Amino acid sequence: MPELPEVESARQVLRCALHREIAAVDDTDEWVCRPHRPGEIAGALAGGRLVAAHRRGKTMWCETEDGAGESGPRLGIHLGMSGRIIVSGDDGVRGGGEPERPDRQPAKPEWDRFVITFADGGQLRLFDKRRLARVRLEPDLDALGPDAAEIGAAEFAERIGRGRSAVKARLLDQGVLAGIGNLLADETLWQARVHPARPADELKPGELERLHRSLQAALAAATAGGGVHTGTIIEHRNAGATCPRCGASMAHGSVGGRSTWWCSAEQAWPRPAAASCTAPARSRRPASRRERR
Repeated sequence: MPELPEVESARQVLRCALHREIAAVDDTDEWVCRPHRPGEIAGALAGGRLVAAHRRGKTMWCETEDGAGESGPRLGIHLGMSGRIIVSGDDGVRGGGEPERPDRQPAKPEWDRFVITFADGGQLRLFDKRRLARVRLEPDLDALGPDAAEIGAAEFAERIGRGRSAVKARLLDQGVLAGIGNLLADETLWQARVHPARPADELKPGELERLHRSLQAALAAATAGGGVHTGTIIEHRNAGATCPRCGASMAHGSVGGRSTWWCSAEQAWPRPAAASCTAPARSRRPASRRERR
């Protein structure tokens, strides 16, 4: 699934579509363009231009202008689990979003879920085989927390280090911090040597500071490397793998409902965790004689 680094690469590609006159818009996919009816987005954009591309977490939006240069509605774009932005023009074709794989099936025209055609003949296409992407006018950003790549250490500690939920669940909550997905969370926690199931409010100030530094380092490396799949720990998230830093076995469980991997030694947690790792194990009273039978 595209996480912040992949969405940032898509935003960079969107910049190639700016300041080009919009000749036509194909918004006929009612699922991807819900709640808009076919023709509604086209009517709002045709004859105008995209003039700026923004991102918060995994959500992108473009500012627009109409043909007279007046401000138009914001165009929101979310890549879902497998979307890609593809922009073509005189300088070729650029793509950004879910990383390309060598075993990917040849693209089909019907997988282009939303298309803007420019007066110069180029296009902006939202390609999504699984049809989980989303396009809408005036997207609501109020439910999103601050962007994970921009948050400072103090605000990060205040937002992440509260509540009894597992620290990984806090990192994945887009209302707390926008942009972190499952792979990036595992990479960040491994770099910081923090067990993913530890209650957030048990983390000490120094641990939260280290976690923030690790997040920024993981984001920078993934953005430069081409996506979260390039993280150091990612290829070691499988049965029988060992930690690339210390050689200890990798442990696996479910934290916050998500498949999670961590180093059994460097991310050890003093308290024994339940098998699902969703919460600390609770002490139990000794079993009665009847219960022992």
